[in-house]
Amino acid sequence: MKILITGSNGLLGQKIVRQLKKKNKPFLATSLGENRNPDCPHAFYRQLDISNEDEVNEVFTEYNPDAVIHTAAITNVDYCETNAELCHKVNVTATAYLFAAAQRVEAHFSLLSTDFVFDGAKGDYSETDATNPLSVYANSKVDAESILTKSPSRNWSVIRTIIVFGEGNNLSRSNIVLWAKDALSSGKELNIIDDQYRAPTWADDLAWACIRIAELHKTGIYHISGPETFSIYELVTRVARYCGLDTTSLNKTTSESLNQAAKRPPKTGFDLSKSRNEIDYRPMCFEDSLKLLFSA
Repeated sequence: MKILITGSNGLLGQKIVRQLKKKNKPFLATSLGENRNPDCPHAFYRQLDISNEDEVNEVFTEYNPDAVIHTAAITNVDYCETNAELCHKVNVTATAYLFAAAQRVEAHFSLLSTDFVFDGAKGDYSETDATNPLSVYANSKVDAESILTKSPSRNWSVIRTIIVFGEGNNLSRSNIVLWAKDALSSGKELNIIDDQYRAPTWADDLAWACIRIAELHKTGIYHISGPETFSIYELVTRVARYCGLDTTSLNKTTSESLNQAAKRPPKTGFDLSKSRNEIDYRPMCFEDSLKLLFSA
């Protein structure tokens, strides 16, 4: 089975590449710009602008993948709020190009999506819960999902996830766990929100699930996250406790006080029953993932 990966320079893309290499599975890693992942052989890498339909079709014709794992997206929620046109171009239009190309070569197509498709009114969301996006970014992911869910094809999956963390090479963005450790180590006073609840996801677990879903050619929506939901403030204090860092510089604050451009759902978290039952997904608890992250 040949797998094409978009967004291979990102954290999740790098983890997928590493696991496929370890399993000796053929793949083509693609991203905008040069290959920034030293673990990815240049022979298995191709620059790809996913918003260019001709480029997309050319790559699919040449590689003829059996499955596609589409991780590439603009995920900066506040940036999307003030750059709605570009957000739609990359997150929605490009997904349509990729999905059409995948259908043409009869490849299974997996789209990475987000807990932000929900409004956060209840938390512990299942795959059948109704979406209600609160931001431009969230709307773009709902629209991207709809390209698949409204298609007559059944050769697709939507993989929703929450706050992905881990360590990668030459990443363009950090993640909340690494940021928390660095910020706490600086000793500076930190104002951390205590009214948003998430289930942080170990990137290696998510990569495993993406590959598993592709290999099984599963159809439908799958929720893939960490098994524990807690506030952002508690997340930061857990990182501090594990790393032996002082928490006296931490202050609780509210989302409203941050004056962020985009509205966030107050409480998400996933019901993982379907993923446990159908793909045997067994995510690592937060503390165990910290052990792996900080012992590397």
